[in-house]
Amino acid sequence: MQRPGDAHWDVVVVGSGNAAMSAGLAALERGASVLMVEKAGRDLAGGNTAYTAGAMRFVYAGNDDLVPLLVDPEDPRLPRTDFGAYTAQQFEEDLLGFNDGRPLSREQRILIDESGAALRWLATQGVKFEPIYSRQSFEKDGRFVFWGGLTLATHDEGFGLARAELEAFTRAGGEIRYGCPATGLIVEDGHVVGVETPQSAFRAKAVVLACGGFESNAALRTRFIGEGWDKARVRGTPHNQGDGLQMALDLGAKAHGFYGGCHATPMDLHTPDYGNLDLPHGERKHYRKICYFLGLMLNANGARFVDEGKNFRNYTYAQFGRSIMEQPGHVAWQIFDAKVDHLLYSEYRFHDAHFVEADTLDGLLDKLEGIDRAAAKRTIADFNAAVDESVPFDPTVKDGRGTKGLALPKSNWAQTIATGPFKAYPVTGGITFTYGGVEVGDDGGVKRADGSTIPGLYACGEMVGGVFFNGYPGGSGLTSGVVFGRRAGYGAAAGARG
Repeated sequence: MQRPGDAHWDVVVVGSGNAAMSAGLAALERGASVLMVEKAGRDLAGGNTAYTAGAMRFVYAGNDDLVPLLVDPEDPRLPRTDFGAYTAQQFEEDLLGFNDGRPLSREQRILIDESGAALRWLATQGVKFEPIYSRQSFEKDGRFVFWGGLTLATHDEGFGLARAELEAFTRAGGEIRYGCPATGLIVEDGHVVGVETPQSAFRAKAVVLACGGFESNAALRTRFIGEGWDKARVRGTPHNQGDGLQMALDLGAKAHGFYGGCHATPMDLHTPDYGNLDLPHGERKHYRKICYFLGLMLNANGARFVDEGKNFRNYTYAQFGRSIMEQPGHVAWQIFDAKVDHLLYSEYRFHDAHFVEADTLDGLLDKLEGIDRAAAKRTIADFNAAVDESVPFDPTVKDGRGTKGLALPKSNWAQTIATGPFKAYPVTGGITFTYGGVEVGDDGGVKRADGSTIPGLYACGEMVGGVFFNGYPGGSGLTSGVVFGRRAGYGAAAGARG
């Protein structure tokens, strides 16, 4: 192993989020000495990971695959829990649903095939999981029924994942330099042999870029995603500015994937410009607002603009933030009546949640600043008249309780907005991460446009293109970070050995 104080390492990893940690842990597992350089200070390190809810999507056959991963395998709810199964075919179908007609990509196949192994590997590193009872299940006939193929999150959410991975990394002998941004790659004879930072040059036999996409860079968002995206709130770290992508592209890396795509979520209109690490970790996700499937979303023209019940919310929430960004003023209102108030997630009762409430619908609309009240009233009346009340409401399944005769239907969970008191939550779009990246080989090595590999350079996490296109099934992002992080870490360690 590396002697303390040596300036040369086997592997340098740029970034310290879930993908970076997975790469670092994998390289350490293969006997490499690993240094991690992180732009943020210690308190804000961890990339986007610490901002997440920690949910991870993976292939599993049933309860027996899940219980060994749990922090509390004796949870008294488990005997009354139906996790179901999530097959590789279901995962494939879910990803294809966001590909806009594209066939399954090579990267998506890798994600599916290695998803289960990724979680089991994390468990060997000391990461523990817990069922997502509060957001992914409803209690029905005395049992907890999970839906949407998403069952587990890391214990203490993304904060707990970041903490567990950091502890595993340092325990295994990895070292980290905080407040140490990589400003360039050191290249000799066509080989990447280290990174430049303001403090020092760190030489290595292999470098893994794991420093995120360009979601925090307003200029690049506008350039690649479109006009108005400079106004998007950033749900996570302010540090993901596309630095690593630019370094790789400057060396001739192939731009790969959909640069116009991003994960964007409905957020409280008053959410801060960047993520909320100043909040207790259990509250960091509370600015998001993803129970739109239980009500309606109206824009400033008083019109609906999405099918709120198109699918389970963990398949649509990463798209509907973008839909809101396309509306006038990048704003919308989520409207609910008393029938569903008890089903709204805790984020709607968060102490800093912004909403208006009234006993009557007219009274509610009078409180909405900037909306066409007359048009909104017509929209709600037309919607109420179109609800098929002959179909029972059941939030545990796609219940088929929809609307009839509307140009823009609501396909599931349609209920009249008719029982007071009524609530409206103003929302905007918040970007989580971008989909465009670079192409990597089976060992995580960064590819050039001609198919050759840039010697000594590896990438993982948000920097890998071709994984997601026009949305994604919830929980896939963290899983992708582990899958491609492991590959890059193992590849970098092998490359360092020569």
